[in-house]
Amino acid sequence: MSLARPVPLRFMVGARTIVSVERRLVRVPLTLAEARAGACPALPPLPAEAQGYLVTSLPEAACGPLLGGGMLGLVRQRYTRFHVDLSIGFEAWFAGLSANTRQGLRRKAKRIGGEVRRYRTPAEMEAFYPLARALSARTYQERLLGAGLPEDPAGLQRLAAADAVRAWLLLVEEQPVAYLCCPAVGDTLIYAHVGHDPAFAPVSPGAVLQLEALRDLFAEARFAWFDFTEGEGQHKRQMASGGVACVDLLLLRPTLANRLLIAALAGFDGGVALAKRVVRGLGAERVARRLRRGRILQLPLSQRKGSSSGKGAQSEGGRKPYSPPPGGGGRPKA
Repeated sequence: MSLARPVPLRFMVGARTIVSVERRLVRVPLTLAEARAGACPALPPLPAEAQGYLVTSLPEAACGPLLGGGMLGLVRQRYTRFHVDLSIGFEAWFAGLSANTRQGLRRKAKRIGGEVRRYRTPAEMEAFYPLARALSARTYQERLLGAGLPEDPAGLQRLAAADAVRAWLLLVEEQPVAYLCCPAVGDTLIYAHVGHDPAFAPVSPGAVLQLEALRDLFAEARFAWFDFTEGEGQHKRQMASGGVACVDLLLLRPTLANRLLIAALAGFDGGVALAKRVVRGLGAERVARRLRRGRILQLPLSQRKGSSSGKGAQSEGGRKPYSPPPGGGGRPKA
């Protein structure tokens, strides 16, 4: 069986794909352990039908040796592959977070209240799946990235039977508002499936659930690492105990079509990077993030066209934005 698979090379602005061009590529994903080791990977032989390689989580310092050999190379993105060292203990990890992050997490947990439920066995995963799957269908991770919870629960059942998955749900008034589902590879738990109800976004249920999940993992002492995987984000940056500077490297055969594609991708990625710098300079990151995730800017009702009343304001999907009860709900119940 060939190692080459169709891979869409996306022209993206944030989480939104503008257009994509497909190439048959051999994917070479590095594990967290390989990224931390910092070595340059040995690429497998390139099948005749393949157009090249996509090497992900390549340590930036190891990029040079792969750029020779006649292949066309392009760094698609640079990021820190964040992780949590689960051997240091919860108190040491929490003390290592910034003061603002610690205070913010305590405040958010008190404000949202709710109940956290944990899942790991096959029977528990059977209860978890329908609740989390219904929630996943409403998240931007699934709508824009295609990164929701798998539609077939069989894989999660196999992982649970091998004690190789952990999952959590945060419920408010018995309704799921955030989920986290993490398969294990050896001693590393992978940040694979995550999402929250858009109506609860103002109170950051994902961050609250992540805090409780890490509390559980430190107490369990079953895994050595929590891997936030490829890509950056404020949530990962705030929660991590460390990280590795990485790149995603695209290598293509030097055909005319591939040369044009590389030039187009490089120009587009450069334009997006410039736009991000301009947005940061203007202090408009939050507005840009909402637009990338497909959220409509919320204007005051008096300014909305055709609006004559302040009643019935709703968020996307027709759901009212969540308002916590007066005085908050305390720490999420175990």
